[in-house]
Amino acid sequence: MIAVVTWNDMAPQLSLELDDVRRPLVEAYIAAATSHIDGPTGWLQRAIGVQTLELRFEAVRRQCVALPCPPVINVVGVSYLDRDGVLQEAPVDGVELIDSALHPINSSWPWETASVRRDAVRVRYRAGYETVPPSIKVAIMMMATDLVRNRGTVAVGLSATSVPMSTTVEALLNPFQVFR
Repeated sequence: MIAVVTWNDMAPQLSLELDDVRRPLVEAYIAAATSHIDGPTGWLQRAIGVQTLELRFEAVRRQCVALPCPPVINVVGVSYLDRDGVLQEAPVDGVELIDSALHPINSSWPWETASVRRDAVRVRYRAGYETVPPSIKVAIMMMATDLVRNRGTVAVGLSATSVPMSTTVEALLNPFQVFR
């Protein structure tokens, strides 16, 4: 994934334009803030920058398959394990993408002969914003700025697994959060 926020975005905000010594640290904080909210395990449950994801699932009969982490751009590949456990490539033109959901073309899925394993079907797809909304970029910059200015790892009253976000950052990100 291409960086959503770069050193060139952050340096003026932190008044560090001429400070290449702190650049690796600031870039690490940008990466940490981005990964906290991005992708399948991120707070937003959404792809921010363009990236290739893979969904694995059981080949059960269903009307559609919802692809997580919108916005979905396109399907890159479809494969499945056949009943002998051999990986087979299925034609991408056997599925249709409508919004963030796959639908079969000709009323049958290309993986009709898949194994009964829970991960028998694999759909690779590209997701993310080609132009990241400004409020997401600003939220990442604010989170990275907070990390630069407050480097401590322990805060009284917070669990070790929570990453606190300011109410402003949360307000900027809330419209983009996916709820399941």
